[in-house]
Amino acid sequence: MPTLQRKEEKLAPNIQQVVPFLAVSNIEASLRFYINGLGFEKTKEWIDGGKLRWCWLQLEGAALMLQEHRPDKPPSSKPGEGVSLCFQCNDALAIYRAALANGLHPQRPFVGNAMWVTILPDPDGYKLDFESPTDAPEEALYSDPD
Repeated sequence: MPTLQRKEEKLAPNIQQVVPFLAVSNIEASLRFYINGLGFEKTKEWIDGGKLRWCWLQLEGAALMLQEHRPDKPPSSKPGEGVSLCFQCNDALAIYRAALANGLHPQRPFVGNAMWVTILPDPDGYKLDFESPTDAPEEALYSDPD
């Protein structure tokens, strides 16, 4: 099967990371959600005409790019529809508790495919799934210890 690398290049990896590029309706609302709500850090940005147009966000080993739709080129469909971003983490329940503490509204965590799953929609409807391995029974629901 052909690959994206020539055989002589296999010693040094060429593809380093895949980073989702999300088109958003309001970049400021998205930044509040991702930075203030989830703890991402803005590490790169493009400012055009005094307005933030694009940015790169980083949280530990995960990254996202955000770009606001141009007013003269609205999206042809609803942003976020049918898109899920799955973050593999050590403790999805910690993400749930932190999201609640930061004023976000995650769904109640459940067990699916031997993983705790915390689902959180972003302001544009992109579905963020934070998942971590568990031995809890399938379809179990999280009970907050408080």
